[in-house]
Amino acid sequence: MPRNRSPIWHPFTQHALQDEMTRVVRGNGAYLHTADGGRIIDAISSWWVVTHGHCHPHIVRAIQEQAAELNQVIFAGHTHEPAEDVAARLLKCAPPGLEHVFFSDSGSASVEVALKMALGYWHHIGKQRIRIVVMQHSYHGDTVGGMSVGARGVFNEAYGPLLFDVTSIPFPATGREQDTLDALESACRNEVPAAFIVEPLILGAGGMLMYPAWVLREMKRICEASEVLFIADEVMTGWGRTGTLFACEQADITPDIVCYSKGITGGALPLAVTLCRADIFDAHYSKDRARTFFHSSSYTANPVACAAARANLDLWQDPETRQRVAAIAAMQEQAIEPFRDDARFGDVRQTGTITALDLKTSDAGYLADIGPKLHAFFKDRNLLLRPLGNTIYVMPPYCATAADLDEIYAGIKDAADALAGRNPLRA
Repeated sequence: MPRNRSPIWHPFTQHALQDEMTRVVRGNGAYLHTADGGRIIDAISSWWVVTHGHCHPHIVRAIQEQAAELNQVIFAGHTHEPAEDVAARLLKCAPPGLEHVFFSDSGSASVEVALKMALGYWHHIGKQRIRIVVMQHSYHGDTVGGMSVGARGVFNEAYGPLLFDVTSIPFPATGREQDTLDALESACRNEVPAAFIVEPLILGAGGMLMYPAWVLREMKRICEASEVLFIADEVMTGWGRTGTLFACEQADITPDIVCYSKGITGGALPLAVTLCRADIFDAHYSKDRARTFFHSSSYTANPVACAAARANLDLWQDPETRQRVAAIAAMQEQAIEPFRDDARFGDVRQTGTITALDLKTSDAGYLADIGPKLHAFFKDRNLLLRPLGNTIYVMPPYCATAADLDEIYAGIKDAADALAGRNPLRA
């Protein structure tokens, strides 16, 4: 174990295989600039958070101005204008019927909040509904609750004793959608669960698996029929990624509880929110302090992060933002089309601004041997692409150009060429 390097323990990183990190000194638009003078195309929006581009001037100015005025205040018993404005504006652009906003500071935390809201609701109205239903291959974060409602496997095997049991329904694969709906209906009818949590339209870390809006709409209908709370985890799918501001719009549904994070600040600062119906809030509203919603973090509704979120909401009021989202989606569709006829790839797919394709190899899944080799190949090409095993996905900031996408997809094609024996991939 080397001891002469940085003491930092990096996320989702096996340091025995990757002992040197790329030192980034600056970001602008769709690019990251490194200490050695290199320029990297950020093809995955730095883990799906950067929407309008790195260091967007409007968001940067908002952060600077707020940091000089109020940079932090305890949010229990206090409030501030940036948070009030963000909450009000979120309720105007979110699906209708959501009335309360709870702030946190990460996508995982927003899921924990959602689960606690759901369980608290049933507890406080005097009904013992505690079971949670989830979808196969899902991912909802790395906190204990988030891991519990995510797929069991390599991500959380070591932490099994911490996790609570859930009911899992199959992913609605093409042609098997009814199996999913039948399984959900059975679980809702026979197990009387508290809630069903799902990633709308796209399962992110589970392999960028995609399913149609009509399935999402049917799942909501089934939950309504059994009075099961419907939790939409839009941490990744929100803020234009699926082609609309929020994925639930495409199914014309309003979740009972919804989680937003990542792009909420345009990718500038950590912030998250959990929105809910009025009756969920009302179940906790009482002069009995024991019915308080007991959740917080020290930086709940941090004013600087809220100022960044407010600036992000400004940008979403500009029609040009949605035009850029539509343009990126169209460019993505055009760029990925040739791969549909390339026998080396399978399940070539797209939803909105996100594309994904599976490189055919002898093994598959997150720990596929090809994963680290692909990552190293793309790094050598100055492309920030981080495959999920043999699944390569592209999720660029909305400021990316057609030339950027050409470079990204040329790199993907060249990686397949290298795998076939031309300029073999290095380990």
